[in-house]
Amino acid sequence: MPVDPQVQAYLDRVATLNMSPLSSLTPEAARRQVVESLTLFEDEEGEAVARVENRTIPGPAGEIPVRIYTPAGSGPFPLLVFFHGGGWVVCDLDTHDGACRSLANGAGCVVVSVDYRLAPEHKFPAAPEDCYAATKWVAEHAAEIGGDPAHLAVGGDSAGGNLAAVVSQIARDQGGPRLALQALIFPVTDFTAQNASKRENNEGYDLSVEDMAWFSNHYLNSKQDELNPLASPMLAKDLSGLPPALIITAEYDILRDEGEDYGRRLQEAGVPVTISRYAGMIHGFFGMPKTFAKATVAMNEVTQALRAAFERA
Repeated sequence: MPVDPQVQAYLDRVATLNMSPLSSLTPEAARRQVVESLTLFEDEEGEAVARVENRTIPGPAGEIPVRIYTPAGSGPFPLLVFFHGGGWVVCDLDTHDGACRSLANGAGCVVVSVDYRLAPEHKFPAAPEDCYAATKWVAEHAAEIGGDPAHLAVGGDSAGGNLAAVVSQIARDQGGPRLALQALIFPVTDFTAQNASKRENNEGYDLSVEDMAWFSNHYLNSKQDELNPLASPMLAKDLSGLPPALIITAEYDILRDEGEDYGRRLQEAGVPVTISRYAGMIHGFFGMPKTFAKATVAMNEVTQALRAAFERA
């Protein structure tokens, strides 16, 4: 279908702002620009939740900041460990605060949002190491934060979706923790991918192949890292035994095909998977409910999938 009218209005407005391409910026400047642009479009506070706590937890290279969202009601609650997007270079707990609030309320779970180390200050594999350490900590300290470790999921958007997929593989290979669901929202799954969505959606839809090259050059140490399953989970030889997955993609996103291809590979390995493509949408729509009505639809799909997975666990 054509680009959604709300997407076109967004793209038209972005064009008037004369923002610099990410690939022309330093990481520090890119971080500022992302925050400024989000403020322009998503300027309202997120939903109220019963409790929000900022704290730090032990990590492999020092303390990891996390933000814990607790819904109303009496626990113990199911748990979601959430990894924010931003190409492993930009974004933080604040840029994804609204999404985490909605996830906590919608799924009725404690959400632990992880402020993993960013590149280029901390290159691969710092991010997956932090994210797995945080997931283990949540499982081991669930009672401390009002959670039930028997009902634990991971999720994230874009780079965060990549990290959720990677953590799912590490957890399988390391003997735990057991995960009820991996919620992968337009995930990066293969740094080596060459596909139709990269050709069709490279220009005019917010995220370009050049942008992804800028992110990967900051994140990875060398081209050799592209082949590592901890960076490209698609390249893992064995995808069996992984947790059920919900994969959200956007029609006009260069990452569309690698997300859907990963879902099909999971299915071939016997993993229960739902692949849900959002027609007319672009990369990043999920975190912008004030701008795109379909962001709320996608959020509802994720929270319902989490509720169903927690019930099955």
